[in-house]
Amino acid sequence: MSVHPTLSPPAFTSRVVPVIVITDVAQAVPLAQALLDGGVDVMEITLRHAAGLPAIEAVARAVPEMHVGAGTVTRADEVRRVKDAGASFALSPGMTDALVQAAFDAKLPFMPGVMTPGEVMRARDHGFRFVKLFPAEQAGGMGMLKALGGPLGDMRFCPTGGVSLDNMGAFLRLPNVAMVGGSWLTPVALLEAGRWDEVTRLARAATEAALAAQV
Repeated sequence: MSVHPTLSPPAFTSRVVPVIVITDVAQAVPLAQALLDGGVDVMEITLRHAAGLPAIEAVARAVPEMHVGAGTVTRADEVRRVKDAGASFALSPGMTDALVQAAFDAKLPFMPGVMTPGEVMRARDHGFRFVKLFPAEQAGGMGMLKALGGPLGDMRFCPTGGVSLDNMGAFLRLPNVAMVGGSWLTPVALLEAGRWDEVTRLARAATEAALAAQV
């Protein structure tokens, strides 16, 4: 039986998802290329700034090998807009019935946000197996993920919030963690200064740390 597109696992290979706030659309394409050069083939461009949606469109059009997703999707009407802009998936800090229905209607791969065991169970009832633990640090971090691994061992998580280069390896070594998300790869100051070489360096360090966590 085929899996509904909204429930499909992520198509990208990187286990590190940069969470990005773009304030100038001109940053989008060089940023995408800098991340690819560092071995990261995914970027979560959030809708926290007005430049987010056109930035998604710019990357989808100019850098097709980059899996560009829309982050901070919190309203049902945003789902169709991000898909039309070219987003290949969407993520949310939470989960509402309207948001889930909109993702199913749009047939857009979607990763809802969860923070409690009950929210994880609700996501599973909808058919999701990949969810975003957010904010991960406030939710209990690695201790929470270890606790969830027993009763909800069939679920896989992307912890975001409090994850850094220093602790990402420990997160990724947990059996129920599929990937991690974080903003440390793309600091606003580097984007505004056009320091794409530094972004590539940070992406490469994260890629190497993710590989080391598999050993």
